[in-house]
Amino acid sequence: MPDVTREGRFDTVHGSSPVTRAPVDPAALTLGVEEEFLLLDPGTGRVVPAAEEVHARLAGPAASRLVFELTRFQLESNSAVHTELRALHGDLVESRRAAARAAADAGLGLAACGTALDGNVGVPPLSSCPRYHAMLREFGAVMEGQGVCGCHVHVGLGDREEALRVSNHLRPWLPVLQALTANSPIADGRDTGHASWRAMVMGRWPSAEPPPYFRSRRHYESLVAGMLTGGAILDRGMIYWLARLSDHVPTLEIRAADVCPTAAETAMLAGLVRGLAATALRDVRAGVPAPDVEDTLLRAAFWRAAHDGVEGEAYDLLAGARVPGWHLVDRMLEHVRPMLEENGDWAPLTLQLDHLRRYGSGAARQRAAYARGGRPREVAEMLLAETVSSRWA
Repeated sequence: MPDVTREGRFDTVHGSSPVTRAPVDPAALTLGVEEEFLLLDPGTGRVVPAAEEVHARLAGPAASRLVFELTRFQLESNSAVHTELRALHGDLVESRRAAARAAADAGLGLAACGTALDGNVGVPPLSSCPRYHAMLREFGAVMEGQGVCGCHVHVGLGDREEALRVSNHLRPWLPVLQALTANSPIADGRDTGHASWRAMVMGRWPSAEPPPYFRSRRHYESLVAGMLTGGAILDRGMIYWLARLSDHVPTLEIRAADVCPTAAETAMLAGLVRGLAATALRDVRAGVPAPDVEDTLLRAAFWRAAHDGVEGEAYDLLAGARVPGWHLVDRMLEHVRPMLEENGDWAPLTLQLDHLRRYGSGAARQRAAYARGGRPREVAEMLLAETVSSRWA
């Protein structure tokens, strides 16, 4: 049986011994991004299960960097590893445009959208991977409406125990990232009343929740073993914590975001993740304890972020109060500003955030497009254009 007894905490109220005294160079923390996309009928906005046909039309490096996902109406892109945001942005634009060209050749569009705008009632058409069909057999109706699209940011942290300490420090800020990237208010032809309906759909899976406070590497592994033993996950790939250790690369993977409408917003998200991770790593190495945030309140903050997005209210876990969403974004920026300035990310990130304040989040822009005609088609037209935009901050 897995060991689930308490072993003490990484950090105590009296502080803790630093892992190492090494200084933190934020520019040295690598970044990699996974983005999930929908294949749409441009005329209706309905999802189309044509991933195999579209993938067959890819050529060159894009053929290996774009892969199949859970459903046959999705594709996923995997960026190269980067240390500079502008290079990451260019990489994302290139992958998006290659996939969009292949989709267009098949008479379809590629959309960076967190949920299917229309045409995804019931169990979606699954990819041929046997694992996905095993998930359907085990979890049944949980699979209904799945096929949602997220953006996962990997930040290079080679020491896995140190990465878990960083995860503990990130917990209060993860709902802010979800609010900023909310991009799925419309699903199955209606406004769901949530800025991120993707978060609600993903939340049906037993492990899709905020990361626990990890007391040690052994504690992390005991929780995974317990979920496997209990059948809440079929394999380690089903660890859907919103921050988790990657099992195939030496990174901490942040999974709190909807897929972003534009590559610029994705690069913004990656820069903020790295700023948060670098700030947390600095504190870990200085022996600063992570905030002791209750799991129940963290889940409440995630729900509020998914419901309101950045334009509404947010639950400030550190202050214990509801505040305007952008107020909490500003607090996060001040928290990470020294690291962002040190690696040169402050100027482009604040420019991108200013653009978002002016024109609205992905969720706000979707709702504005939906209000113009009351149909998914109008939203699809906007998303198809934004998905391949090369605009940079």
